Amino acid sequence: MVGMTFFIRALIVNAFSVALSVEAFTSTIMPAVQFQLPSSASSLSVLTSSTARARLKRNGKIITSDTVLKSTLLSHSTFSSVSSNENGSQIPLPNHSGKVAVVIGSSRGIGKGIAIECALSGMTVYVVGRSSRSNKNAYKSMLKRDLGEEWNDDSTIERTCDDIRDFIAKQNTMTHPGGEAIPVSCDVADQSQVISLIEKVKSEQGRCDLLVYSAFPTPPNLSNAKFRDEFWKQNVEMWDPLCEVGLRSAYMTCCEAIPLMIDTAKLSGGNSETRSYNQPMIVLVSSFGGRSYAFNVAYGVQKAALDRLASDMSVQLKQYNVDTVSLYPGVVRTEGNIQALKAGTWDEATGGMDLENNGESVRFSGRAVVHLMDRSNGSLEWIGGSGKVGVVAELAKYVGFVDEDGRRPPSIRSLRYLLSSFVFPKIEKEMNGGKIPDFIRNNIPDYLLPWDIFMSGPPPED
Repeated sequence: MVGMTFFIRALIVNAFSVALSVEAFTSTIMPAVQFQLPSSASSLSVLTSSTARARLKRNGKIITSDTVLKSTLLSHSTFSSVSSNENGSQIPLPNHSGKVAVVIGSSRGIGKGIAIECALSGMTVYVVGRSSRSNKNAYKSMLKRDLGEEWNDDSTIERTCDDIRDFIAKQNTMTHPGGEAIPVSCDVADQSQVISLIEKVKSEQGRCDLLVYSAFPTPPNLSNAKFRDEFWKQNVEMWDPLCEVGLRSAYMTCCEAIPLMIDTAKLSGGNSETRSYNQPMIVLVSSFGGRSYAFNVAYGVQKAALDRLASDMSVQLKQYNVDTVSLYPGVVRTEGNIQALKAGTWDEATGGMDLENNGESVRFSGRAVVHLMDRSNGSLEWIGGSGKVGVVAELAKYVGFVDEDGRRPPSIRSLRYLLSSFVFPKIEKEMNGGKIPDFIRNNIPDYLLPWDIFMSGPPPED
């Protein structure tokens, strides 16, 4: 779950005037080939910042989809316009047959979604986690969050493997042969178990093309407002689970896996200049909390540290032809989040983030990963290269893939997400029961707020 309600609310206060005039707003959202950005601050108060005005002047006031895709979005530094069509047909997954993936934290949640898509693309996937059918008693004690009746009894690595086999059986193996799923029970807090895991992969496969770290231990009070409490009240009880398994173990797992990945790069003919199709990759599952304030202090520190880990590892790994990426999912419909919504605790825990309308499936992140592994589409270069951040929703628009229901959920820093999820509800509340017209709701352009606005500190509450 991406806990960003506070900082998104803060950014909106900074970025938008609630008193948007209908004329100014509709001039921005009218569907057209080109979008004319306003030259003054009459429409969007975000344009009153000197930084934004300077960028608009430097880049010109007319932004076209072609210009943005080729230059603007590459820097992720200006208002960006991409296709406003949020729906589409699914493009084929790239064929990664013969490759080996190790997905840490794949018994459920985002890690499970990534494991599924990796296997469907043809990879042999090691499904790694603590939750296993082999030790039911330990599984029950580890389950610290209500996942609902369907998942409480069996959200294990074995179930993930069963689900993968079911998906593979349903796909057309003539055009896209599926891979294989291998469950491995492993506590990544224990270095000896991590060493054993990598030795197992090496002895059985002789290579590791993809390492995904998605382990996220359930921290205290995840399903209520205390998760957003002041850090001195949360103390080390919040810090330890987030920064031990969430960070220390990520670093340790990378340390153990990288020698095998370097050997894999040699087998694959990886080349830092030409970027071989088979160049190995490490993906660390982070969040927008790595860029700006999120749930709490410990959460933000852990996510920012994961981003820095990906960035700094890329410096030393460049000569060995191993890439790194920090992955930003949006608001994700994990088993626990869906149950919190059903139980009525979602709004308390998140401040009302829109999981129903703008939520991503866990497989959406998986599709981002397998397309990042496909060097032919230029997606790694598009995010800025190895060591950079890849936003799942933004990658979907660049590459062209959609979520499993055919939608393309907007990025959390998108105008479409921010207005529909936060600004419109506030306006409607002040309208005493009035509603934003559908023609406005349905035609919000997919502009992306610049990263530096996201990274600016939160303003006063009101």
